[in-house]
Amino acid sequence: MKIYDEKHIKNVVFVGAHGCGMTTLSETMLFEAGLLNRRGTVENKNTVSDYHTIEHERGTTVFATPLHTEWRNYKINIIDTPGLDDFVGEIMSSIRVADTVVTIINARNGVEIGTEIIWNYVDTYQKPTLFVINQIDHPKANFEDSFNDIKALVGNSAVKVQYPLQLDGAQCIIDVLKMKMYKFPPQGGKPEKHPIPDDQKELADQLHNELVEKAAENDEDLMELFFEKGTLNEDEMRQGIKAGMLNHEVFPVFCVSALQDMGSGRLMGFIDNVTPAAADLKPEQSVEGLSIPPKADAPTTLFVFKTVNLPNVGQLTFFKVKSGTVTVNDKLINSRTEETEVLNQLFIMDGKKREPVSKLVVGDIGATLKLKGTETNDTLHQEGHKMTIKPIKYPQSRLTKAVSAVSQHEEEKLTEALRKIQSQDPTVVVSYSNELKQQLVGCQGELHLATVKWILENTYGVQPKFEQPKIAYRETIKRSARASYRHKKQSGGAGQFAEVHLKIEPWHEGMPEPEGFNIRGKEEVDLPWGGKLVFYNCIVGGVIDLRYLPSIKKGILEVMESGPLTGSYVRDVRVLVYDGKMHSVDSNDIAFKIAGAHAFKEAFLNAKPQLMEPLRELTVRVPEEMLGNVMTDLQSRRSVILGFDTVEQYQILKCTTPEAELGGYSTNLRSLTQGKATFTSEFASFESVPENVQKELIKA
Repeated sequence: MKIYDEKHIKNVVFVGAHGCGMTTLSETMLFEAGLLNRRGTVENKNTVSDYHTIEHERGTTVFATPLHTEWRNYKINIIDTPGLDDFVGEIMSSIRVADTVVTIINARNGVEIGTEIIWNYVDTYQKPTLFVINQIDHPKANFEDSFNDIKALVGNSAVKVQYPLQLDGAQCIIDVLKMKMYKFPPQGGKPEKHPIPDDQKELADQLHNELVEKAAENDEDLMELFFEKGTLNEDEMRQGIKAGMLNHEVFPVFCVSALQDMGSGRLMGFIDNVTPAAADLKPEQSVEGLSIPPKADAPTTLFVFKTVNLPNVGQLTFFKVKSGTVTVNDKLINSRTEETEVLNQLFIMDGKKREPVSKLVVGDIGATLKLKGTETNDTLHQEGHKMTIKPIKYPQSRLTKAVSAVSQHEEEKLTEALRKIQSQDPTVVVSYSNELKQQLVGCQGELHLATVKWILENTYGVQPKFEQPKIAYRETIKRSARASYRHKKQSGGAGQFAEVHLKIEPWHEGMPEPEGFNIRGKEEVDLPWGGKLVFYNCIVGGVIDLRYLPSIKKGILEVMESGPLTGSYVRDVRVLVYDGKMHSVDSNDIAFKIAGAHAFKEAFLNAKPQLMEPLRELTVRVPEEMLGNVMTDLQSRRSVILGFDTVEQYQILKCTTPEAELGGYSTNLRSLTQGKATFTSEFASFESVPENVQKELIKA
């Protein structure tokens, strides 16, 4: 295969809402360039990019798939991404390594909620972006409405490069950059080029002038030329549009019919001649604060943006060459593990097809097989040139489930399979809760969870069972209480004897020292699960030897690890040991540990025990017109509204909600708002459970 330099490699990512035609456009571009003899379709399950069994079953893209095509001495790497926000990890990693984002709009639907959500990620990275309005030949297509939607999304920086026209029953596209009309045959393919019809000349001239002004705005030299000549030629316009795209201030808009192969060739020509290459982008800064120059003669640095475990093959690692050149058998260092990785094979990928190559230069996207310990988000660098590329920050989980194997003997197999899934998809968060004794898996939504389940069953042969996680409650007390316990055990030989008298009280920060006791010592224990145990020695007259106090405290802590009410952790209690008895022969550490535990448990149950539940602070981003429904739902979940903020047409609502009430919230919010609202949550505090709820929990 021909090796292209960094100026002739263009990396584009196709993003858009579900059903906008990303996969079809990818297929059409490969066909148009001659890499395919026949185009596949999503319906026939034979496209290059949607090749996974799960994608065939569901009829939709689940995984981001790198492809490539060659067009007029340029190499175009295309990443076809899912259109559903559940697979945001695939979308974000693809945007991260692309040089230009191609946002595809369905001409029947305009900008959909999926487009808006993805735009937020694109805007975060400030990536050069162009828009493609697809399905212009559909009877219900509305190009103008779709364009106005784009303007509402990105502002007046959206500018038409093309618009569609029906002429004598034929689909045409008028291009105001080239000032030509392309007329397509009914079956699509290569168009005829015509002058712009007289009745379209005024509109085309107006749009051409708007495009000239947009191009001139982003380059001082071009602005001077524009003032001098009153216009710009095509090459000057290309230069200005590229500058505007790099500044994230010009968003060119094209139109195509991907299904009928209308306009894809012109789109590829624009990608070749105008959109930025990796060499045009500003050099990235590494974690170490160093510049990563996009040059072929710089030290080699690769960024791993995707990994896939292939049955019977091993791990396939996808990377972008951020600097330098990589060749077969190169040895590179993983900046995270500091292990040396040998790249025994290099590939260009087209779906499942691997085409071996001998080297890849800066800006290119490729893959390799069977690296030892490299995962998604890792950096591989040349020895002696430490470089760590800033990792992708993925959104937190929106849905968490407890997971176990249906067959108990497969638990270990399940854990290993989940570890592999997480290494490939960082938006799958796997953890084990010692407190709840449950393995937890966090993901982005019900569809994402269903995909994890499918992979476990079909790739790893494990039958998983998902259920709501237990809630990590806490126990404490609301008043003081006293108790004593005598532990006496006599058997052959030495016996066991210990007697402990103690008082317990609720503890809070800044409370005064206890009165009426002779305080001989005090210890504050910061509990691993939060809160404190404050332990006082108030023994008078040596009735209990000092050496036994640690054993009493140990017995109390054991009870606090499995609370008397529900078995939950106990927190925020202070204990005063003030009396007791011992025996010169039969007393020992075990006896005092048992006596301390029993006395504490009895006192706890008499001190008006209180169950505490974890609250989470939710930040919900919701369109203003849907706020009422969202608030009603939150209040039914015992939420306390903290406040509101306004960002454009969205309300940002903050509230605290008991974790126990958040089961199914992600799915419910999506249903309430047609997917237009998003939320994040973080732990806020522990608060007392209402009395009626506490009674039910204790019964359970």
